[in-house]
Amino acid sequence: MKINTYIALLRGINVSGHKIIKMELLQKALQELDVKNISTYIQSGNILFQSEVADKGKLAHQISGVIVKHFGFDVPVMVFSPEELKKVVADNPYAHQKIQDAAQPYVAFLSEPPHLPLLEMLQSVPSGKDTFVLVEKVLYLFYADSAGNTKLSNAVIENKLKLKSTMRNWKTVKKLIELADQLTTIR
Repeated sequence: MKINTYIALLRGINVSGHKIIKMELLQKALQELDVKNISTYIQSGNILFQSEVADKGKLAHQISGVIVKHFGFDVPVMVFSPEELKKVVADNPYAHQKIQDAAQPYVAFLSEPPHLPLLEMLQSVPSGKDTFVLVEKVLYLFYADSAGNTKLSNAVIENKLKLKSTMRNWKTVKKLIELADQLTTIR
């Protein structure tokens, strides 16, 4: 069987004292699944692992189930291949701009492509100089001031688009690709 490398992104953990999960405890809990070489990156819910399971939806469901079982709350989970994250980097609509902040742009990974009328509702949010561009199921956001002062928060995105979203900054996306590439070489 082929061993696949994956990156799982958890939504809304370890934020403002809510849904606290220690990464070392999460790694231990995930060992009950058909996965190996589990590692995490920072406390915001980024998991790297390998599995023979090819169905990313099934893996996301299993990870979510382990979190409910061991930590007592439901957390949306999205699972990506390294190639999918590399496509996110390649598709960056802000790549041509000189951006001083390594965290920019921010990337909102959407559970599905949004419906056009809902996207128009998001576009109507008074966001000042903050901008966003949708590419398939990925919303690239550029914050003129800072992510902490924007009207285009993850909660607003989910509310307006009526779907699940988890956000990462650019530096994290690039680091996850780097770590996934390292993991792929150790198989």
